[in-house]
Amino acid sequence: MFTIDLTVRNTAYPISVQRKTAEDAEAVYQLILAAMRSGNPDIVELKCEGKTEKKIAIRASEISGVQILQKDGVTTSSGRPPGFVALTTE
Repeated sequence: MFTIDLTVRNTAYPISVQRKTAEDAEAVYQLILAAMRSGNPDIVELKCEGKTEKKIAIRASEISGVQILQKDGVTTSSGRPPGFVALTTE
């Protein structure tokens, strides 16, 4: 299982969706990159393959980062998988 984490501006935790194959995860990653590059405030809608009832919709202009990671059981001491963190200044 592959997890795609999205970092959203002014949000402390990433939003995640899952894909079963590396190809599907890469396709979602490229879709998000294209939406981020467009500069338009378009809505990106995603469904999760891990939790089929989970759906998200995010303005592309609010996404500040995206990453793919393979779920292999590695977690940090906090119980969360390693990843990146969003820092904001006030």
